[in-house]
Amino acid sequence: MPAPESANVATELRTAMGKLTRRVRHEDRIPLGQVAVLGTLDRDGAMTTSDLAADQRVRPQSMARAVGLLMEQGLVARRAHPTDGRKSLVELSPAGRDALDAERSRRAGWLAQAIEAELTAEEREVLARSAALMERLAAR
Repeated sequence: MPAPESANVATELRTAMGKLTRRVRHEDRIPLGQVAVLGTLDRDGAMTTSDLAADQRVRPQSMARAVGLLMEQGLVARRAHPTDGRKSLVELSPAGRDALDAERSRRAGWLAQAIEAELTAEEREVLARSAALMERLAAR
């Protein structure tokens, strides 16, 4: 059982991270689910719709609809699977990469402005160190 202090910090951190995440999402121009798919394709490269569904923990039918919407917008493209003619791979299109980059810049830009406007230099240093700690916790 964690110490009461750790449990309190965990609760406060979870609440603050949730609020910050929701606030940053206010800057979104692309729906969150679509950004998640574009981000996965950017990080991991082309994959099947089934693999995308497994990665995002959604049903393949739901992912097929999401991929269809992204294709209609020109943000992803399909190409033949190199070893299995029955399958196709979904990949980020140049327009999809541009849209994803713009979305990431918008989010990071808002957050950078908020950090500069709201935090002292000392608080910014603490926040920078905290980011590394959160990465460590996330990797556990």
